[in-house]
Amino acid sequence: MTPATPVVSRRFLLPVLLLSLLTGCASAPAPRGSGDLGVVIERSIGQVQVVNTTSKTALAKVPGLGDLSHASVVFSRDQRYAYVFGRDGGLTKVDILNASIAKRIVQAGNAIGGAISQDGKLVVAQNYEPGGIKAFDAETLELVADIPSVDMNGVRSKVVGLADLSGNRFAFSLFEAGEIWVADLSNVKAPKVQKYSAGKQPYDALVTPDGRYYIAGLFGEDGLAMLDTWQPEQGVQKILAGYGKGEQPLPVYKMPHLRGWSVAGGKAYLPAIGRHEVLVVDTKTWKETARIPVKSQPVFVMARPDGREIWVNFAFPDNGWVQVIDTLEGKVTHTLQPGKAILHMEFAPRGEAVWLSARDDNKVTVFDTRTKAPVAELKAESPSGIFFTSRAARTGF
Repeated sequence: MTPATPVVSRRFLLPVLLLSLLTGCASAPAPRGSGDLGVVIERSIGQVQVVNTTSKTALAKVPGLGDLSHASVVFSRDQRYAYVFGRDGGLTKVDILNASIAKRIVQAGNAIGGAISQDGKLVVAQNYEPGGIKAFDAETLELVADIPSVDMNGVRSKVVGLADLSGNRFAFSLFEAGEIWVADLSNVKAPKVQKYSAGKQPYDALVTPDGRYYIAGLFGEDGLAMLDTWQPEQGVQKILAGYGKGEQPLPVYKMPHLRGWSVAGGKAYLPAIGRHEVLVVDTKTWKETARIPVKSQPVFVMARPDGREIWVNFAFPDNGWVQVIDTLEGKVTHTLQPGKAILHMEFAPRGEAVWLSARDDNKVTVFDTRTKAPVAELKAESPSGIFFTSRAARTGF
């Protein structure tokens, strides 16, 4: 006997059919990759703007990040999270895909930056007050290690120039103590610290792209302090000692940022403190090979990703200018005026464009690096630092 066919009322079928049609027509949110994203610091209002480097557009804003008057950013390995270090000691984990704060803590009284470990599991903050470094679990921001910057006399120093090294190590400098420390955090329960005499008042530092050399600038004397992290037993070597010897230095209106120094084509390009020059150094011998006259006191000296050009911005009162150096010719080839108070520059991952923050114009201007012409402009409140997720795969960034 064949079962009777069930009878379904039209009253039931109609809403089901309508729901099916609506579901089929509705488009799901388009997935977005994180590789062409970045953040712009809006320093005056304590927020970041999430941007797209391919479309050159602003996507969203994330407020509530505290004092960003001297802010820096590192990214998680998957490029989804931006860790924002604020001047007020705030450490904020920002989900840049969802444009939201995933976690925020205040870990110190005064901080100026941080770094992320080689394996991406540790986020480390460098602190002015109380001084020292603190390591946090990258997932939870739970404190896992605290290393005070206390010298042999019991004096605590400001920490500057923090940079990641291989093996979950971190190098940093102590301003008052005049030392470079290397902390091995491969075992956060038992950190190991090596200490080296550096010179007078190291104020910032960089790591070469291969992660081998840690170089600290010295405010208290001409020259730089360099540590070969592959052969640390050799201690710190002084390079470029006396580059301004016999000449009266100019007043320093803004300290150069060493993290913006560049290595390209076997040469390092460095801003000379209190001088209108970019120093060129052979990275095999670490001896000066040339000096390139520029318009004013350099702050950032940044290489285009292919190393063919160096872009330079300047301290006040000439901070509305940018110059471009051709690394083959060894001289300035272009002088630009992108806006008022150019505080930071960031190249698109493959170098076809450079983004420049014009703080006093409340804008970010994007230039084509081939034509040297502006191709886009984004509104931003007192923008300063610009950071792209491509940094996630680079040492020292």
